[in-house]
Amino acid sequence: MTTPTIVLVGHGMVGQRFLEALADRGVTERARIVVLCEEPRPAYDRVQLTSYFSGKTPDDLSMVEAGFMERHGIELSVGDPAEAIDREARTVTARSGRVVAYDTLVLATGSYPFVPPVPGKDAQGCFVYRTIEDLLAIEEYAKTATTGAVVGGGLLGLEAAGALKGLGLDTHVVEFAPRLMPVQVDEGGGAALLRTIEKMGLTVHTGTGTQEVVTADGAVTGMRLSDGSELATDMVVFSAGVRPRDQLARDCGLEVGERGGIAVDELCRTSDPAVFAIGECALASDGRVYGLVAPGYEMAQTAAAAIADEEAGDGFTGADMSTKLKLLGVDVASFGDAHGTAEGCLDVVYSDSRAGVYKKLVVSADGVLLGGVLVGDAEQYGLLRPLTGTVPPVSPEQLVLPAGAGAPVALGPSALPDDAVICSCHNVTKHEIGRCTSLPEVKRCTKAGTGCGSCVKVIEKLLPAPADQGLCGCFSYTRSELYEIARTLRLTSFAALLDSHGREEARGGEGCEVCKPTVGSILASLNNGYILDGEQASLQDTNDHFLANLQRNGSYSVVPRIPGGEITPDKLIVIGEVARDFGLYTKITGGQRIDLFGARVDQLPSIWTRLVDAGFESGHAYGKALRTVKSCVGQTWCRYGVQDSVQMAIRLELRYRGLRAPHKLKSAVSGCARECAEAQSKDFGIIATANGWNLYVGGNGGATPRHADLLAQDLSDAELVRLIDRFLMFYIRTADRLERTSTWLERLEGGLDHLRDVVVHDSLGLCDELEALMAAHVADYRDEWAQTLDDPERLRRFVSFVNAPGAPDPSVRFVPERDQIKPDLTILTIGTLEGATSR
Repeated sequence: MTTPTIVLVGHGMVGQRFLEALADRGVTERARIVVLCEEPRPAYDRVQLTSYFSGKTPDDLSMVEAGFMERHGIELSVGDPAEAIDREARTVTARSGRVVAYDTLVLATGSYPFVPPVPGKDAQGCFVYRTIEDLLAIEEYAKTATTGAVVGGGLLGLEAAGALKGLGLDTHVVEFAPRLMPVQVDEGGGAALLRTIEKMGLTVHTGTGTQEVVTADGAVTGMRLSDGSELATDMVVFSAGVRPRDQLARDCGLEVGERGGIAVDELCRTSDPAVFAIGECALASDGRVYGLVAPGYEMAQTAAAAIADEEAGDGFTGADMSTKLKLLGVDVASFGDAHGTAEGCLDVVYSDSRAGVYKKLVVSADGVLLGGVLVGDAEQYGLLRPLTGTVPPVSPEQLVLPAGAGAPVALGPSALPDDAVICSCHNVTKHEIGRCTSLPEVKRCTKAGTGCGSCVKVIEKLLPAPADQGLCGCFSYTRSELYEIARTLRLTSFAALLDSHGREEARGGEGCEVCKPTVGSILASLNNGYILDGEQASLQDTNDHFLANLQRNGSYSVVPRIPGGEITPDKLIVIGEVARDFGLYTKITGGQRIDLFGARVDQLPSIWTRLVDAGFESGHAYGKALRTVKSCVGQTWCRYGVQDSVQMAIRLELRYRGLRAPHKLKSAVSGCARECAEAQSKDFGIIATANGWNLYVGGNGGATPRHADLLAQDLSDAELVRLIDRFLMFYIRTADRLERTSTWLERLEGGLDHLRDVVVHDSLGLCDELEALMAAHVADYRDEWAQTLDDPERLRRFVSFVNAPGAPDPSVRFVPERDQIKPDLTILTIGTLEGATSR
């Protein structure tokens, strides 16, 4: 027996889902799988394409799990598309000339952008918005442009407009239809969307088309519209819809639809039984070409089942066209019969033009929910979509009214029937989710929540609540709850908090190694006192005990603060003299500071004295606090800079220095989009634009890197500082112990959208309080090194041996290396002076 060969032409999201479906069915173990991919990279998340402009890298967008192809023996060729199919010989010829024989052929060629046939459409400065390569080209060209226009006001068109605005361009949207997103939303929804988008500074032209792209010397200089108006612009992005890529099928004689698309039956089989077509290139048996990823995934599953000779049920007979997106920061969703085409249907509408919210439900005369449109507030989408086709348990008006406006009954996921489809991307029901106990398990076992992500909130509400969320065996409260208790009751000591709110069996005790530093950080955040006074000293981690970083041989490092990386020659000389006089190892860090390594604990006060006298202060390298605000040189020196990044970095570092938090905090300010300061890898990062500052949050380097998310754009100096104040205090208030902002943001219910609602739109009414907390911190800040040096009692702590205060620790030894020192690690035991007790 020969091993059958399955050739997949195209490797987009649907193509990758098809490969996964084959692997799930064991087909990859008994067949040779060959994939011909046109793009220079494997499948990536095209739904999240615009997130590239918010800091995601092409690798972040990849849909292919590391090692997937190798594990399943799949032969993937990127940058080598199929160019011809010989159905009689059953071969595919690639652009490289390679010929691959097949037993089964699957076409997943997707679609191509439609570009209106207008004069000038191929001029320099004209782009389409479809692939990562398109985005790279747009990003590069935008560096020399000031104005951009997007042809098309649909899903991708508005995403493209958001990208151009984020690149600093004055942006126009030209839509031939009388409203934006004409396929998804009705007239009322389009009006609400228009008002909100125009408030963001975009100019929208509806009810008009593009007649000509005006050029000069071969490059775009403007557009002439069908209403007779002209628009000056440097670049044009066409996003006026897509067409099925069916040319391969046409050339080899497969049946195609009159308006395009490869005709397939319920099993996604074409007019040739050996050839299948899935995704946007396929014309389904119901006569439609589906342009969403969820129907494509269903086709992929159907084709894989047919190829594996498995029962495919009814096959693919149509799909849910519901969508939920966030366009330019605006929630937009539609589901079911959103336009009310059913005979005798009725509308239930809630509209608040001031808030930019529009909600419409379409119901039948007997109360069955048929569909709806949500603009500006799509919170209920995850519940409403599964209820489509049923009579909801509450009246329709209660489903659209906001809280406090006559909606007394809250509809929760428990109201959904077991067969309700919660994840339409992967067709996962409530019953299937109910068999899991955690969100990671749901994603692993059912793939629900791994598509567009709109179902995650509902999934989380369907899962059982964790048993005990307590911080440790001493407290049944979480860290954020303990923060609120200490803040509200104005508690200033660990003992008071433990005795009043600890578990019964822990009261009167001393706490544990989990809760002591956690509560110590909370109290430091709230009270701004000297962290080594009284009870506070016993709560601190090792490094905080001596306001310095303990190194592997028992020595300490000293890291003075250098705000923004800016330092005078005189201060550089002082650091050099201190390092020379105390024999310290020196290193310039990635955070634009100078680390001084090798100090004995008894030397720390003497070193600090020299540094403090020269104007330095503690850099808090030892604490769960702000470390650095890195910066590039900005517009002062750099020819690309558009703002003074150094000045802003200094301002922020001096404002947030000493701020105690659940974990260390890092920041950076880049003076332009070239991002030399690496702001998007920080807990909060700032990138300059021509119109102000873009604020990114939740980034992280380290072992599990994460790019930060864009929280707000084009902020003034005052707006930027105010939002950072709110963000940091909200994080400190709600995060778990030792939780970085990146992990916290991913765990936060509602994620970035909820964070934006809280700190930008003040949805919880907390912003005044958060700003007041930060103002108190700024007003009460004191340098811990200087505080220590001013108090002889505090200085007594800094000795190697409590009963031999003048003696150095003989176990702290060094050996020379590269004209400096390094720890001598040949000593395996810690020595002490006879009769002396080590600290």
